[in-house]
Amino acid sequence: MMSELPHDLVRTLLAVCDEGTFDAAAGVLHVTPSAVSQRVKALEQRTGRVLVTRTKPVRPTASGQVVVRYARQLARLEGDARAALGMDDAGEHTRLSVAVNADSLATWFLPALATLAHDARLCFDLRREDEAHTAELLREGEVMAAVTSSPDAVAGCSVRRLGSMSYLPVAAPEFAARWLTGDTVERLLPRAPLICFDRRDEFQDVFVRELTGASGENSGSGGSGGSERNGGNGTSAGSGGSGASALRHRIPSSEGFADAVTAGLGWGLVPRSQAEPRLRSGALVGIAPGRILRVPLYWQQWRLDSPALAAVSEAVAAAAARSLE
Repeated sequence: MMSELPHDLVRTLLAVCDEGTFDAAAGVLHVTPSAVSQRVKALEQRTGRVLVTRTKPVRPTASGQVVVRYARQLARLEGDARAALGMDDAGEHTRLSVAVNADSLATWFLPALATLAHDARLCFDLRREDEAHTAELLREGEVMAAVTSSPDAVAGCSVRRLGSMSYLPVAAPEFAARWLTGDTVERLLPRAPLICFDRRDEFQDVFVRELTGASGENSGSGGSGGSERNGGNGTSAGSGGSGASALRHRIPSSEGFADAVTAGLGWGLVPRSQAEPRLRSGALVGIAPGRILRVPLYWQQWRLDSPALAAVSEAVAAAAARSLE
């Protein structure tokens, strides 16, 4: 049982996984590499399982991930307890690790954290990842919470709906005049150059399939791609010939994505909060009036009675209520 695992052995395993080698963990723990190795072996004997791969860097096995996550949760609870007791050495920073998709990070998420800036002890370690990896990071214990497009809870986590993020199909006026005039947008858009986030981003492909009726799987106003932009879980873009054009520029930055569309490199689906100011100024034009893609977003976090984690959760929910639909 977890309660029977000695805390010093659990912390040693966490140090090994965080530092990547037994030698580096020894330096952090101020013990010898031999002592680290003996502790890990003792923990493996107690659990009856191999907990780490002896590679460089060291990686936790599936069983090791369970213990690593327990170790991080234990450290979080201990830190909260020491702070509540006002212990002299409780002035250390509370570091909270969170996974978030790129578009949320570029638009509404950072203001949520800014509301907690008055607490000088809070530090944030943000990981920008796609939804599939976000779930993996939660399972491995690498992050304590995540913004995700999946409503399915990772084991040991709670789920809270935040709202939906809206995306508008837009292009620069000059681009639209060159590529999207003379016929219907349904005929022209599949051949027009586009901007995508990375190789896994099929967000624009989903939109084109919905627009042209090429696929009924994602019809309506919803849909998500498979890149870090939106936290989706799609496959490689442009497959099967039923999506958007193969003429695409990959821009792995939410801000850079919007700038590339504005510069006229291609059309793209831009978050409403980024698109609307440029639409008002005339820097962008809508290319499919009335069409909006909405991606539902959820907040998943460890089920821990942690004041710090609870404060972040409430701040994120409040910011989402102000910014998301």
